[in-house]
Amino acid sequence: MANKGPAYGLSREVQNKIDKKYDPELEERLVQWIQAQCGPGAGSPEPGKSGFQNWLKDGCVLSELINSLYVGDKPIKKVQRSPMAFKQMEQISQFLNAAERYGVTKTDMFQTVDLWEGKDLAAVQRTLMALGSLAVTKDDGCYRGDQSWFHKKAQENRRDFSEEQLKEGQSVIGLQMGTNKGASQAGMTGYGRPRQIINNP
Repeated sequence: MANKGPAYGLSREVQNKIDKKYDPELEERLVQWIQAQCGPGAGSPEPGKSGFQNWLKDGCVLSELINSLYVGDKPIKKVQRSPMAFKQMEQISQFLNAAERYGVTKTDMFQTVDLWEGKDLAAVQRTLMALGSLAVTKDDGCYRGDQSWFHKKAQENRRDFSEEQLKEGQSVIGLQMGTNKGASQAGMTGYGRPRQIINNP
């Protein structure tokens, strides 16, 4: 889609809104992590949004990244550089499939065209952040880099109660039910009677 002309009107406004979501500071952190994770072979991008896109566009760096998070069997068997567009897009989609198997949710995933055509690089950042958070949370020794770069995801905290504890809990009245302490009908009139209004002259 290299021969696509400039956008005007509403499509231009929408693209501008998407572009504003891109975070240059986050870009620096992600570049640092990818370089720490993949080693010197990953190279480094030119600063700026287009440099970041061109660095990841062929899918090779992304494939090396996801492979570095596994011990033993790698999810992407063949990482090959190619100048052909469809090969680069295929490499990106292999990364996306591997990231989903790793645990990144579908809502955190970018589409291949978001990266390849540069339509939504903020979505690419979101996917890489989710991947980094998962890698830190798994704590399986594959993550390389500063632990503070990503937030740990919430872990399941199961609690097992015995039958005896469950029975004890049934006899407790929770405060959500309300309380009748302090309630009284003193001074109230009976149902159906009109309110007594007395004028004292």
